[in-house]
Amino acid sequence: MRLPLLTAFGAAVALFAPGLATAGPGLVVGAVEDDVRASTLVEAEARMTAFRLSGFRAVRITSYWTPGLEQPTDEELRVLENVSDAAQRNGVRLYVTVMHPGSRTTPLTAQARAHFASYASAIVRAARSVEHVIIGNEPNLNRFWLPQFELDGSSAAPAAYLTLLAQTYDAIKSVSPSVTVYGGAVSPRGTDRPDGTRPTHSPTTFIQGLGTAYRASGRTTPVMDALAIHVYADNSSVAPTVAHPLNTSIGVADYDKLASLLAEAFDGTAQRGSTLPILYGEYGVETDIPASKAALYTGTEPTTTKPVSEAVQASYYRQALSLAFCQPNVVGMLLFLSRDERARATWQSGIHYVDGTPKSSKRAVTGALDRTTGGSIARCPGVQLPVRTSYLKFGARSAAKRGVFRTSFRCDLDCRYWVRLENADTRATRLATRGSAMIGELVQSDLGKRRLKPGRYRYTLRLVHPVNPAAPTVRTGPSFRLP
Repeated sequence: MRLPLLTAFGAAVALFAPGLATAGPGLVVGAVEDDVRASTLVEAEARMTAFRLSGFRAVRITSYWTPGLEQPTDEELRVLENVSDAAQRNGVRLYVTVMHPGSRTTPLTAQARAHFASYASAIVRAARSVEHVIIGNEPNLNRFWLPQFELDGSSAAPAAYLTLLAQTYDAIKSVSPSVTVYGGAVSPRGTDRPDGTRPTHSPTTFIQGLGTAYRASGRTTPVMDALAIHVYADNSSVAPTVAHPLNTSIGVADYDKLASLLAEAFDGTAQRGSTLPILYGEYGVETDIPASKAALYTGTEPTTTKPVSEAVQASYYRQALSLAFCQPNVVGMLLFLSRDERARATWQSGIHYVDGTPKSSKRAVTGALDRTTGGSIARCPGVQLPVRTSYLKFGARSAAKRGVFRTSFRCDLDCRYWVRLENADTRATRLATRGSAMIGELVQSDLGKRRLKPGRYRYTLRLVHPVNPAAPTVRTGPSFRLP
């Protein structure tokens, strides 16, 4: 939503743009959090406002298709519309994952696929502000998709999933061509063993299988606008900077491997590959639960999880955001979750405990999210971020006549600024102030009180990004005469 344009006479100039901006490379940061779902708009607004205040600019929620459904229930549509409206009002991007609950409900028949596609397209038809839809969840795992392999051991899941993805893509695009459809949503690991106790595909073989199936289909249109992938580390004690050059897993540090896989799978076809946008749809680091909160949780922690301290969690989240920010095709990263799950066998990776109170990591993570959106989380080779004003109002002549010199503005990214009052004829600086500001912060710069000699004057504002600077942006106000 754009704020209204204000006009003024003389020296006052006001310009507005959207209040939230993504970083220069376009990285959108958020979390997976179904807790924002609500049956009333009032409740959805309250939950979304609290969510946004934690630094999240995007949220992913889930809508479950079950066999026989051709469209969401009225109640489900009401919830989706409430969340969508609340997200819009808070400047939060909404992603909706449309998925079946588990492998027992895998849509394998022509009728099931048609119903699934109809269900997904009904969402974007009813909730017009839903513009980002993810198809399925971890179809490379037997927990969510069966069969993974045929009886002879040959791969089955990639081709079957591609058929569902293509049909759903076409159904959504027929309703709203502008909706971004995300395919994949693959898990970061898999065994590639059809005879194993848990037959799964690694993300590497699954993406290769998608490419093989796409080429074999003869399709001349895309099946996805972007790829979603979950990039968890091998366990919570492993830093996101650890790559997997010698195996088939994919984490945050394996961007080059992932980009190469997509190029190999799709380049030369109607489906983008090497230039395909990538969404890191889930990344989470579980923390130890302090004794004071233990009674809120149930069950026991699996020994394979290896939770870390809250300080380490904050550090790992910052490292992951820093890596993703500099990866050219990565358009977003969603943390899993904002709030812990209650069962210890599930996820305690939020920055809030299960009762909603903040962990000690919250402040640092919120800061990292803000710095990512402001473009300052990392210095990236070749990235140059021009800074613009999302609001600018130079001081008026009436105030200058009283000896008061002020300028107000907001930067659309993190910025360093230099505000000057200069002689409009000689360009000599008469008053000036410098400083720095975070994205969206209202700066009310006071150049001090002073009586100036008669003459023509004007304000100038110079902005530059503090970490990934482009050429400075200079704004100049209209000249005015004193006295």
